[in-house]
Amino acid sequence: MAKSLDLHGRLGRPVTWLSFPRVIDVPFEVCVAALESWQRTGQDGERHIGQSLLRWPVERGRDRGACRVEVRLARGPLRPPLRMRLEVDRWSASSSRTTLELIPCQLVRPTAAYFRSGHLLLDSLTHSLRQHRSAQPRGCVTANPGRLHQDA
Repeated sequence: MAKSLDLHGRLGRPVTWLSFPRVIDVPFEVCVAALESWQRTGQDGERHIGQSLLRWPVERGRDRGACRVEVRLARGPLRPPLRMRLEVDRWSASSSRTTLELIPCQLVRPTAAYFRSGHLLLDSLTHSLRQHRSAQPRGCVTANPGRLHQDA
């Protein structure tokens, strides 16, 4: 098992800066509807996003708020997929933005391939969520059309 350095240079524990937080201009409800739709139509309990996989079920919070999806992050042909989770939540109660955070579930070596793969997955996922949003019937979503915000 690969070890990683924590913020103090000690081996063993994953570090928080190895997650991928992002704020996108897609309403939370649209993101959840897309994930649930993909879950219903997915094959073998999975959906490919690029070379990576989203694995069902979508887990919802007790208050019907944030949700989680298991992810297998592809890092290249010679590396096994990395087990991660995707957390989807509202940016704030008054905002139409959504936060996505890709979080490792195991120790990670912070290589260029790891960061490239994580950002590529979030880029592809954001694009798919925006397409799902534009496929919604008019009047279902009241948010203004937006574009990808910035990495948080």
